[in-house]
Amino acid sequence: MTKQDVLYKYETHLHTRESSACATGSGYDMAYAAKEAGYTGIIVTDHNWGGNTRIDRDLPWEDFVEAFCKGYENALRAGQEIGLDVFYGWEAGYQGTEFLIYGPDKNWMLQHPEIKDASVEEQFGLIDDVGGLVIHAHPFREEWYIPQVRLYPDYVHGVEVINATHSNSHSMSHNDPAYNTLALAYAKEHDFTMTAGSDIHGVNMFGGGMLFDRRLKDIHDFVKAVKNRECVILTDGEEDFEYKLL
Repeated sequence: MTKQDVLYKYETHLHTRESSACATGSGYDMAYAAKEAGYTGIIVTDHNWGGNTRIDRDLPWEDFVEAFCKGYENALRAGQEIGLDVFYGWEAGYQGTEFLIYGPDKNWMLQHPEIKDASVEEQFGLIDDVGGLVIHAHPFREEWYIPQVRLYPDYVHGVEVINATHSNSHSMSHNDPAYNTLALAYAKEHDFTMTAGSDIHGVNMFGGGMLFDRRLKDIHDFVKAVKNRECVILTDGEEDFEYKLL
């Protein structure tokens, strides 16, 4: 038995084809694949209106949100069938710079259309005001759709220091573990809380994520656990890192 076998593993960065244009797996199928891969739970973080969304940006706000949440809702339905925790989040895009947002739910989004036009600074205020969590996703990734590396240390709660697409041998994109190394150094410099996820877009799971010594109740419990640095292990699916030693 490995240490992972007695911990609760959560995928914190997952996309569905219902909402993310770059994803190939439906919410329903992603949930089943995650359960098969040994996850306790997943957080659906589809690309929002500022990123690679599949949803028509010109829809009325309520219609946009309803369509945007389909992948999460399908994953939740599957999770209820198979005993997998499924939590709601999203990945916010600002011309290639991206943030993982945790805490606010669909109803909050429906009631706050101002989030669509919020700046990075305004986004942080809106999410922080309700006790949510803003994590800078893969902050040092270099790609054609990212015009430059931009850091916002005053407007995030933490940093995604392990993105499995950078370092897992099964990844077919963004392959450069140096991106994770730089993210870890940045997090240490500012004493940020840290997260890890696979940034998974299809059913072939990498196995990245965060492991806790207890099962999480809901997305608010996840936010609390991350802010309190309760994570035991961060992993890219092939190499494990003890949180307290990073």
